[in-house]
Amino acid sequence: MTSASEFSFPRHAVIIGAGAVGLMSAIHALDQGLQVTILDFNEAGSEEASSYGNAGWLSSHSVIPPVEPGMWKKVPGYLMDPLGPLSIRWRYLPALAPWLLRNLAGARRERIRRTAGALRTLVADARLLHQEVAQRAGVGHLIDTSGVLHVYRSRQHFDNDAFGWGVRRELGIEWTEFEGEALRAREPDLDPAFGFAVHVGEAGHCRNPGAYMKALDAYARARGARRVHGRARGFRIEQGRLKAVVLETGEIACDAAVIAAGARAKQLALMAGDRVQLESERGYHASIAGQQERATARTPMMVSEFKVIATQMEGGLRIAGQVEFASFEAEPDWRRGEIMRDIALKLFPGLPRDLPAADVKFWLGRRPSTPDGMPCIGYANASRDIVHAYGHGHIGLGCSARTGRIAAQLLTGQAPEIDLAPFSPQRF
Repeated sequence: MTSASEFSFPRHAVIIGAGAVGLMSAIHALDQGLQVTILDFNEAGSEEASSYGNAGWLSSHSVIPPVEPGMWKKVPGYLMDPLGPLSIRWRYLPALAPWLLRNLAGARRERIRRTAGALRTLVADARLLHQEVAQRAGVGHLIDTSGVLHVYRSRQHFDNDAFGWGVRRELGIEWTEFEGEALRAREPDLDPAFGFAVHVGEAGHCRNPGAYMKALDAYARARGARRVHGRARGFRIEQGRLKAVVLETGEIACDAAVIAAGARAKQLALMAGDRVQLESERGYHASIAGQQERATARTPMMVSEFKVIATQMEGGLRIAGQVEFASFEAEPDWRRGEIMRDIALKLFPGLPRDLPAADVKFWLGRRPSTPDGMPCIGYANASRDIVHAYGHGHIGLGCSARTGRIAAQLLTGQAPEIDLAPFSPQRF
């Protein structure tokens, strides 16, 4: 175990990435008395960042990895349907193959149980942890505490997900069931074809992730964090100690760093001595503004049939989800955004069939995903002055508050508050 005596203080930590994990790491590093520089080529909360366009869920029950037993049988269908809920672009298949094979190998019930147990330690109390930081940053109103819904056409469809919900029950997660008229009363704008739902009260959501990121960035800077616009290219390490983060032009002298670069972290991890398996899992959203009087998701809802989440944000109804595997630089397929819009029309019949184009906005983001569904958190192989903190896949926002706390603990040589063995960057 690392001890604080291994490090000289005060430390100067460069946080690489101004997304949710990076900003939380910066804030908690400041809490620990560190000098902090936040490095990113984008503004915090900008539309280019994945933290901007996610579904906003702070779901402490999101512990089931997005892989299921027998999933390998569905891969041919994914390849044949470029607009399905999970698609793989043919040209990217050779590069994706090692990640995909490891992903499919983990689609076993006992492996999923172990993964869920590990993820629960990381995401537990997500809503409460975010409430605390948001209030400090002056934006407590952005954290909603009304829970979330998982919506199905019937109880039978819910029973088809019995394994996942059984694992959640084993981990102490509770929920309340709504059926028929009780669901109609709770969500009157939802298509009556969906007749069953479970409400997870311990979860929450962020009403405006982009604004939340901007507020966290402003809070960190107000407390003394320095902001540098640029792109990290590697590290200058001498005799196992970090001396600087190397940029495209020049470097930033420092004695600690956190890799929180999301889907761009793979090359930086390699520069820090660790070959990780990380893919850009592309997701789209459609945001529909100006229709609140016609259709509202009163509670954020996951609709399993379509693999999407519908959340009423400050800027309108957001339909987010599904998965597309392609190269990081591949052009967006905006037909997938149109699919999100069309799903919204199916879910909420009160929306006009001829939605004004000005009311609909499409977006593409890139989730940083590992094949086993667990992030990389821990010290780098090349230097214990470098901390990995990325790879959270679909649950990055929810996990970010605790991950940031852990990153700060590692930077200061403290024992992390949870067991990090399952999240070791060296496990690949």
